[in-house]
Amino acid sequence: MKLTIVEYPDKRLRIKSKEVKSFDEKLHSLLDAMNPLMMSTNGIGLAAIQVAHPIRALILNIPDDEGEQSPDNLLEIINPVISKKSGEIMYQEGCLSVPKFYEDIKRSEFLTLNYQDRDGNTKTLEAEGLLSIAIQHEMDHLEGVLFIDKLSYARRKKFEKEYKRMLKERKES
Repeated sequence: MKLTIVEYPDKRLRIKSKEVKSFDEKLHSLLDAMNPLMMSTNGIGLAAIQVAHPIRALILNIPDDEGEQSPDNLLEIINPVISKKSGEIMYQEGCLSVPKFYEDIKRSEFLTLNYQDRDGNTKTLEAEGLLSIAIQHEMDHLEGVLFIDKLSYARRKKFEKEYKRMLKERKES
């Protein structure tokens, strides 16, 4: 399965993803194709909607202390629901769908997540720090929300101007 990342301002990023009901070979193929794409683009998370599949599925692979992303650390999260959040943390986020742009975003520092794995088994995960941030970022994608939507009005206007300039430069080169 050949996948490409959908980039802002593509309207598909605004679609609200639908619940996964079939934990079949089609889902497994999608998840299997998402991981190498995420890794090759230096991502730590990727939602299915970012590869034009509007389903409630995402993958995460948080780097270890050496910055390595071991295949053993890959999380495949289907139909996620946050049952508890606490604390606050600011983190400079980026997004594969909004390339080359980073901004400080406030998120919950701790969370409890209920989800299903690729086979439909129910799981619970306690997350903190970067894992918590990445889960919230990717879950926003499932709702059609981008991290740039969380910017102040003034910062969002500045972003739009910078991003239009970057897209123009990319077309010209």
